[in-house]
Amino acid sequence: MISSFDPASFRDPAGHVFSLQDRIFRYVHATSVQDWRDLFNSGLLGYLQEKGFVVATREVQLDRALDPDLPSNSVVLEHEKVPFISYPYEWSFEMLRDAALLHLELMETCLGKDFILKDSSAYNIQFIGTRAVFIDILSFTRPKPGEPWLGYNQFCKMFLFPLMLQAYKEVPFQSWLRSELEGIDSVLFSKLTGTRDLFRPGVLMHVWLQAVLQNKFAAKKGSIRAEIRSAQFSKVAILNNVRGLSRLIRKLDTKPPKHTWVNYSDQHSYRTEAFEKKEQFIREAIGRKRYRLVWDLGCNTGHFTELAAPFADYLIAMDADPFSIDRLLCLVKEKKIPNVLGLVMNLANPSPDHGWRACERQSLVSRGRPDMILCLALVHHMAITENVPVRSFLQWLSQLGGELIIEFVSRQDVMVHSYCSTRKTPTRTTINRTLKAACRSFSPFKLILCFRVALAFYTWLRQKRIRLLEQDSGRNRKLLP
Repeated sequence: MISSFDPASFRDPAGHVFSLQDRIFRYVHATSVQDWRDLFNSGLLGYLQEKGFVVATREVQLDRALDPDLPSNSVVLEHEKVPFISYPYEWSFEMLRDAALLHLELMETCLGKDFILKDSSAYNIQFIGTRAVFIDILSFTRPKPGEPWLGYNQFCKMFLFPLMLQAYKEVPFQSWLRSELEGIDSVLFSKLTGTRDLFRPGVLMHVWLQAVLQNKFAAKKGSIRAEIRSAQFSKVAILNNVRGLSRLIRKLDTKPPKHTWVNYSDQHSYRTEAFEKKEQFIREAIGRKRYRLVWDLGCNTGHFTELAAPFADYLIAMDADPFSIDRLLCLVKEKKIPNVLGLVMNLANPSPDHGWRACERQSLVSRGRPDMILCLALVHHMAITENVPVRSFLQWLSQLGGELIIEFVSRQDVMVHSYCSTRKTPTRTTINRTLKAACRSFSPFKLILCFRVALAFYTWLRQKRIRLLEQDSGRNRKLLP
């Protein structure tokens, strides 16, 4: 057994993924070597890699001294390493749509080269920045005559139905996909649709009809796959289905509810001067060096993500509002920022280790700890909306191990006041208490604390030395301890 075996690849009978010395490899089982040779020799792989659709892959010879458990005469592929693994339940609507359209484009291209994708798992796709990339090289195979697209049902469960759920029912799909890792079952989804929904594009054919057939086959004995294969599907029929799905998915749309935070960057409570000073401070604070991995927690639509991106090899921007992440991705695409990945993430309930043996899908922290954390105007959300004690939140941040830029907002802030008017709020936290909690949590690290409005302080802690910058009513004066 290879010690660095990836626990998420155990389901693949064609091979398995492992890592050595921070490099990503895939061992190809003997039964799938011919599929790999056919793909490589056809020129299809090279074409797809040039287009950026498929992760960069090459066949390599590993030194057995590096891994003595590697079978002799084995075929080993090396893949480009994805900077940060993400999962479909962390994607926004537009990200899931991009992933679905990539899968369909790959299917259409494959059919033209006498190949097909043997499955349609959303986990076969990752994002490098805003670019969706297919990573499961061993999914490519030659189609058998008359055999249908066997991944169609899985495509609907993991791509089409979640998109329809949000577009037609205005229900976010993330929580559903997180609890059901294999996607939304067609029979269950059909029960969520009413008679009027049958007139919506795609519901009758892809939801209702598929649910009827699934119930029919569930009551049958014998080989369902053999019965389907006997129907003799043509390549043209599969291609028409793929193109129809592509047209349908492009037309699906979703609108943000009025209560979402997508307009916060235009409606925040900062005065212009204070906001400009905050921008300058963030640039100076994060621009002192380059960071390997930066997390922007509560990133909203990405204004400060854009400021921080030039100083990071890779930046993960997270927000609980999926519509804010969609706007952030539009910004990143428009300005061609290649190193920003947006994720839908509720920090009061971040992605855990789960799946088979609770290790098939890794927790947020397990996938890579940050060197720098941006936590701007977020603490009051955690304290008031999620009822997370400030000290507990600071302790969690400190356990991530990186440097931190954090902003505290006072109760006099207009947005905070609106929160407090409708919620039972925690005991008032004074400046001294907050500073003591921050210093206690981050004494080994570098810390920047930003207080605004009534608590308008900028504080920088380094090796127990605090530089305090107060901004209040136009004043700007520095105090040293």
